[in-house]
Amino acid sequence: MTVRPIRELGDPVLRTPADPVRAFDKDLAALVRDLEETVDHPGRAGLAAPQIGVGLRVFSYNVDGVIGHLVNPTITERSAETQDGDEGCLSIPHVFAPTVRAMHCVAEGFDVRGEPLRIEGSGLMARCLQHEVDHLDGKLFVDRLTGEARKTVLRALRS
Repeated sequence: MTVRPIRELGDPVLRTPADPVRAFDKDLAALVRDLEETVDHPGRAGLAAPQIGVGLRVFSYNVDGVIGHLVNPTITERSAETQDGDEGCLSIPHVFAPTVRAMHCVAEGFDVRGEPLRIEGSGLMARCLQHEVDHLDGKLFVDRLTGEARKTVLRALRS
């Protein structure tokens, strides 16, 4: 079992858009295995490859007891209905803030073997999908904050 260390805010890999996966090979299989084993801990809902220092478009999830992954994902649908619950990030420990996300979304990409994969979710799964795709685009949840929530988080990060 390989649990990889999590990169934290300030590491440039977190702000760099990830490259598409081009080879569905044993190296990708090892990366997916590491992502799934690293996300398989209480309190972890998702983990993107950049969070373990790998600049590829892959993430794993752990929602409602289901662990999986998605390679080269894109969000293809988002509901107009939103949710505004607290969100946190393994790369920004101990910081949580109300973050607006679509209540329901669909992400499409591939599995580790290169077969098309579609994941649809509401609530926590939708939040996870959007959060992890943001990571692959070099964005963090704090970038989505506005108003007083943004000010509060920025103050906390400075202290």
